[in-house]
Amino acid sequence: VQLQASGGGLVQAGDSLRLSCTASERAFGSYVMGWFRQAPGKERDFVAAINWSGSSTYYTDSVKGRFTISRDNAKNTVYLQMNSLKPEDTAVYYCAGNIGRTLLLHEGNYNYWGQGTQVTVSS
Repeated sequence: VQLQASGGGLVQAGDSLRLSCTASERAFGSYVMGWFRQAPGKERDFVAAINWSGSSTYYTDSVKGRFTISRDNAKNTVYLQMNSLKPEDTAVYYCAGNIGRTLLLHEGNYNYWGQGTQVTVSS
């Protein structure tokens, strides 16, 4: 499956962005999806995950209450709504997917990755 991430950009602190990730796979509804991010000079970190139906989600502590992951299986797309952005949210954001029913929180669990989209938050 191919994943195409989009929606990044340059915003100011406190602004919002919505990232999208569209899959080429018609069986997208069978995939657990996740978002990860990598800041300059740092490792890639988990941000959020959503199960195949959208009924279960999980977030890293630093984004809880500000970010929302969702999906539209009819459109083969997963979203990451990011509100109240902070400069420390600046990173390249990657979407990832893998077939499964349970949430996946580690990048090693994902077989498929998008190309990344840059999010820059200025103070």
